[in-house]
Amino acid sequence: MEEYNLYTKILNWWKSKEINDSNHLDEVLNAYKISFTFNSAKIENDAVTYHDTREIFDHNSVTSYTGDLRTLFEIHNSKIAYEFLLKSFDNRTSISLDFIKELHKGLTKGTYDNRRYEIGERPGQFKKHDYVTGKEEIGASYEDVEEELLELLEELEDVTEKNVIISSAYFHVKFENIHPFADGNGRTGRLLVIYLLLLYNHPPIIFPSETKKEYYACLEQWDKEQKLDLMVSYLKSNTIATWSDRVVNNRNSTMKKMSLTDYLRDK
Repeated sequence: MEEYNLYTKILNWWKSKEINDSNHLDEVLNAYKISFTFNSAKIENDAVTYHDTREIFDHNSVTSYTGDLRTLFEIHNSKIAYEFLLKSFDNRTSISLDFIKELHKGLTKGTYDNRRYEIGERPGQFKKHDYVTGKEEIGASYEDVEEELLELLEELEDVTEKNVIISSAYFHVKFENIHPFADGNGRTGRLLVIYLLLLYNHPPIIFPSETKKEYYACLEQWDKEQKLDLMVSYLKSNTIATWSDRVVNNRNSTMKKMSLTDYLRDK
């Protein structure tokens, strides 16, 4: 019950912000965007660090870097993708095949290896071959990707503010099950969840890298049993984990703000 009340409190707090444009959204997400990018990227790439992510978001570069350049491309691309989502939020752009492909292209540009290029795979284009995607899944056949995504997008017409957390869970497990691209499906899918939540006035969430096993268990539950309860619970609990400190310690709360004079008066 306490968790439910906190989740509801977070939703009400978010709605009270009345976020209507990208400038206001970016202001509210100022600290969030770096943590989301770091955690989402680290789920599949353990070389990603919070320091490098912050440097790229704040300064567009990293000093004294000796790691794999692909990692830097992934972080920089995530910044570009975040800016794409801000612009899309301004226009309330709906999620479409072109939207998904453009988001994926921004996220994966410069990160496809030579082997993928040699067999015709490209950022921003649906896969041209089938790949193993999980313990027991290979995703949709490359020939069926577009048709299955179109069916999934049609179902988004039923999304409302009331059901957006369940709808986002459903959209995410289905998207990852389809696995439409040769690479970058996880990062693309998580950003699509963030955007879907924002469109329906729900606070976005961080997918903590330390919960990777739990996160994959949610996806596997859908693959094996066509059940959503783990993913719905995961999204709700991480809504709380992402925003509870901000809401509980809300500087705009009705609690009396104490000054130094108040404390000195007691001495």
